[in-house]
Amino acid sequence: MSLVPSLFGGPRSSVFDPFSLDAWDPFQGLFTPSSAPEIAAFTNARMDWKETPESHVFKADLPGLKKEEVKVEVEDKNILQISGERSKENEEKNDKWHRVERASGKFMRRFKLPENAKMEEVKATMENGVLTVTVPKAPEKKPEVKSIDISG
Repeated sequence: MSLVPSLFGGPRSSVFDPFSLDAWDPFQGLFTPSSAPEIAAFTNARMDWKETPESHVFKADLPGLKKEEVKVEVEDKNILQISGERSKENEEKNDKWHRVERASGKFMRRFKLPENAKMEEVKATMENGVLTVTVPKAPEKKPEVKSIDISG
């Protein structure tokens, strides 16, 4: 994954990430309703993906969400999908809002994992608004070496 900022996205855009399904859309936001800025702010939840010798680890900051509001799914045996929704705060008639910066709406992130990912053993935990998804890796197969006797 590239840590270099991209012209097409945020500081961790997936334009150069061969495992990501995210793609830059030049028409994104042109044909959406006027309420789209509220929803768009939470649409692409920022995530970290690191690979250790034993597993792939995904972390997402999802403050204010409960684990019941987040879904972690495996699709097509090698695609990890993380989605959820933050509800909009109820407005009372007598309330006077001075600023609304916290985003609401749905989000979904999808990651195509390499073949060594053990998708049947995915584990997810949520603690203090941080979702951690761990995908174990299959041990690397070492080539079998057979010694051949030389005659003559």
